[in-house]
Amino acid sequence: MTTGELRLGCSSWTEKGWSGTFYPAGLAPAEQLRHYATRFDTVEADVTYYRVPSRAMVQGWRERTPEGFVLSAKFPRSIVHCGAAAQPDASKVLVWEHVARDCEQFLAAMELLGDKCGPLVLQFPYFNRNAFASAGPFLERLEAFLARLPRHLRYGVELRNKSWIDESLLAVLRRHAAAFVMVELPYMPHPADLARRFDLLTCDFAYARLIGDRKRVDALTDVLDSTVVDQSASLARWAELARELMQRAQRVYVYANNHFAGFAPATIDDLAQRISAAGPSGPHS
Repeated sequence: MTTGELRLGCSSWTEKGWSGTFYPAGLAPAEQLRHYATRFDTVEADVTYYRVPSRAMVQGWRERTPEGFVLSAKFPRSIVHCGAAAQPDASKVLVWEHVARDCEQFLAAMELLGDKCGPLVLQFPYFNRNAFASAGPFLERLEAFLARLPRHLRYGVELRNKSWIDESLLAVLRRHAAAFVMVELPYMPHPADLARRFDLLTCDFAYARLIGDRKRVDALTDVLDSTVVDQSASLARWAELARELMQRAQRVYVYANNHFAGFAPATIDDLAQRISAAGPSGPHS
């Protein structure tokens, strides 16, 4: 049976605690991505959530990474959140007249990556009833937005309203060939549990994010340079789920956050070993 390509990497490549552990001590920040790419063949850019990247920034990412490297990225906050405060401004989220400029600039910049451009993720915050009374109005807006996006790029959608994860959401994603982003957060159901209820593969690739419990990890350490939380049980479930997805998807992308266990590179190394130990699989770092 053909097995899909597996890409494993970290959520961002910049972290002060990685100096002297993952990176050689004293390595210039401008050289970190180049070094990162010697260990992993993909990364998720977190910086794009906070601002639309300049064309020069994206071109630099392309120049510092080898052929075959893939860089995924989040859509800017100005598109998926729209509020200056913690609460999103739902009157503007995904409304084209409010987000068109940033969206077009973001996509134009990311296209400079060429074949190194991975999926682009719409990471939505939790929406309370003051934002959207129910999932229906949000899904209508999401569908209209996805319909406007250029089809030659790949997209993922991450929701943090667990009650909105149902067949209606998955149907919208299938219609627009967008991935349902599987995420591990303390207040969300584990994707392995969701996979028992739904078919989470909504297009030809799968996308997963191991985020974890930020408060728990921050209470244990101020420096994200080593594993401080035992995530063995969860990683075993992720390994099984990844292998199942690889039997059906052309590609499976998995990214780990430092706050999953304390040190993202170690998390990815652990996950890679677990997937390999289960038998033959596709390429991974």
